[in-house]
Order: sequence, then structure tokens, then C-alpha cells
Amino acid sequence: MPGAEGGSGDPGNGLRAALSGLTTRGRSFLAAGVAAAVCAYVLGQPDLLRVGLLLAALPLVCVVVLYRTRYRVAGGRRLAPSRVPAMAEARVFLRVDNVSRIPTGMLMLQDRVPYVLGPRPRFVLDRVEPGGHREVSYRVRSDLRGRYPLGPLQLRLTDPFGMCELTRSFSAFDTLTVVPKVTPLPPVRLAGEASGYGDSRTRALSLAGEDDVIPRGYRHGDDLRRVHWRSTAKYGELMVRREEQPHKARCTVLLDTRREAFYGAGPDSAFEWAVSGAASVAAHMLERGFSVRLLMDNGSTVPGPDGAGGFGGNDSSDAAGVLLDTLAVVDHSEELGAGLSLAHDVLRAGSEGLLVAFLGELDEEQAAIVGRMRQRAGGAVAFVLAGSGWTSREAGPYPAVPPGGAPAPGEQDDEDGAQRSVRMLREAGWTVLPVSAGDGLAELWQRADRYRSREEAGAR
Repeated sequence: MPGAEGGSGDPGNGLRAALSGLTTRGRSFLAAGVAAAVCAYVLGQPDLLRVGLLLAALPLVCVVVLYRTRYRVAGGRRLAPSRVPAMAEARVFLRVDNVSRIPTGMLMLQDRVPYVLGPRPRFVLDRVEPGGHREVSYRVRSDLRGRYPLGPLQLRLTDPFGMCELTRSFSAFDTLTVVPKVTPLPPVRLAGEASGYGDSRTRALSLAGEDDVIPRGYRHGDDLRRVHWRSTAKYGELMVRREEQPHKARCTVLLDTRREAFYGAGPDSAFEWAVSGAASVAAHMLERGFSVRLLMDNGSTVPGPDGAGGFGGNDSSDAAGVLLDTLAVVDHSEELGAGLSLAHDVLRAGSEGLLVAFLGELDEEQAAIVGRMRQRAGGAVAFVLAGSGWTSREAGPYPAVPPGGAPAPGEQDDEDGAQRSVRMLREAGWTVLPVSAGDGLAELWQRADRYRSREEAGAR
């Protein structure tokens, strides 16, 4: 049996390990045989002694035969797919190959999975012929995002009489990534965004003069008419003018992960709604040709600063995969008291395009910091998840709104604070949408566009 998944090996690690694999039936036979042999010796019954020796020898013979049997088994696992959204199912395929020259006995196949993915799967495999294989599959599902290890795969080998069982584990693991649920969003035109390659975009290189041209090294297939002779003479190698490239539209998605800003936990909590919303907006903007950057309240960015200034590259599918993998494991930030100032410092370092923020509860200080972020963005949309519609600190996992629909005692101040934060953001130029439990992101996305159009009409 393999010592590593996908390889092969021997089932025995020693006779002592084989003896420890005696089943309840095997131990019972051994105990009965020993007891019968003792009684036969005391009573002087040779026939009973032969029966006792037979009962005691049978499980020991099974142990030796199982230990001496040189099964060589290879196993593997395949996930389809390896990345799934929350509340969706994935299928796991297991394969066992008999790479020895003798058939195997009955095998029990077991795979270890975290309890959040469902019960531990077990399969009984009949005799596998030499060179043959068996394939089985099972389904896993999780309502919570995250990365979940699958494995190791275990095989339990038994003798025909059920006297002994040997369990061997493969060494390899696989990882199932459960990403946040992505909601399809309707195409709208928000303030600060523009088509990534439209005619209205600034073409920086086309406006540059002869002295401002930034050449690059010659590549096979370049047109010789684009050779920049002055740079060729300066650097001593063939240099060509760069092709005219449009300025790609940018979008920054800000996710507030402060622990004190969100109350409650579970798939229906405000924080999970914010994570799913950030994933949906990032995927939507990547599909529209934007370079998207994910920014956390602690100042960390995805992709990192060494990749196109922190923005995603040209391959939207790869960029979406990186963002979703990051959001699959994002948790509350550990920086206590830092607030959103670190994120503001990152935004202050450069000029942004569209800024979309998913924010929790804001006090006046944090609302003022978020308000200043608007100065570096062409357009800014904020989804604020605060108020009595979400779970509260006192209510735990249950809604804070009583059946009558009125705010619970002591929560009116929280409502007033949320309204003040919304007003401060709107005065700073943000398009703000308060989010309550049960609201759909697609409808709020369209509402943001209507609010923007109304604000522009009022400004005229």
C-alpha cells in the first residue's frame, strides 16, 4: 500500500502493527482459544485442547497471512471543480489502482473531510484484479467560505474471515477552496468609470513629443520603421518606439474588515454580505475591462504592489481567481484602533478611478476619514452595513429588530449614529446606499446609478 498518494508500497509496518489490527471477532477467537486450552490442561481433556489451539491459531494465522501479503496499491483524488462558490456542491473522485500481481481482498476506502463539508465518506471495494482499478465519488458542500483540506485517503484491508484489519493512510492532501458567492450585476455607468479602451480615454503616448518617447528593446517581428535611432545610438542596441496604448480604467474595491464594525457571524451576517459584495463588484468590473484592486482597511492590497501598481493585469480570469482566493479566507483585521486610516494612506498615494467601498458601522471619526478618500477618486460608491436591520452585539446571532418592527430599546442611538455617518459621506461627495438584511446587491447597484444621475442633474 502506498506511503504517498499516487505512489505504491507495502501494507505491513511490522508484525506488532498487524497484531494491533485484530478485530473484535479476532480477539474473541483468541481469548476463547486460550481459555479452552487452559481448561483442557486443567481438566485433562486433549480434545478440548485441540479445539482451543484451533480457535487461538485461526486469528494468528490470519494476521500472518495479511502481514505477508504484498499488496501494492496506488490511489489518487480529483476535485471537480477545485474552486466553488459558497452553498454550491463539488464532486470528489477517488481512484484506487492495484499495481501488484495478485488480487486484493475486500478493501474499505475512507477519506477525511472537515465536518463543515459533510459526513466522512466510506466505500467498500470488492476484490480488485491485478492491474485493475476502482473509482468512486462523493459530493461536498459548504455554506461557509474558506480553504478546506481533503485527506489523507485511508484504505482498510481485511482477511476473508474478518479476524484482522490493517489501515494505511496515503500522505497527500488536496485543498477545496470555497469562495464567496458572486452575484451577477447589471451593466450601469457610475461616476468615475469609463470604458477601458474607448476613444475618450487619454492616450498618454500619443500626446508625447519626440523627446518624451520611452523606447524599448527590439523584439523579433517589430516593424523596422518604428526604430528609434537616437536611443539606439545611446544604448548601443536596437531600440523601437512603444506602441500607442490606451490608459486602462481603474477600480478600487475597499473592504472594511474591522471586527468592531460588524456584529454577528454565519452565512447571513453583515460581514459575509460585505465579502460577497466585494467579490461580486470585483468580478463585474474585471469583466468590463477594468483593472481592479482589492484594498483592506489595514492597507493591504491584492494584487500586491509589484504587479502593475497593485492593479490586476490584462487576464481578467487570472485576476478574478486571485481576488476570489483572497476573499475566500479573509477575516476580521487584528489592528485595533487603526480604523480606516491605513486604507486612506494607500489611496492618498495615487489618483484612483472608481472607488467602491463596503463599510460596517462608522463613527464620526471614521466617517470623516472615508469622506476624505473621495478626493482621490473619480467616483465613489459606498455600501454601509449598519443599523438595526443586522445582528447586534447584544442579540448575538438573532435579529435585533423585535417582531413589531420597531428598534429595540437602546438602539435608537445606533440608528442616529448610522444616519449621521451616511449624511457625512454624502456631503463629502459619496453615493451612499445603506444596506439592510435581505437587500440584494444587484438592485442596490442599479439604485446607485439612479442616485448618481439624480445628483448630476441637481448639480446642473
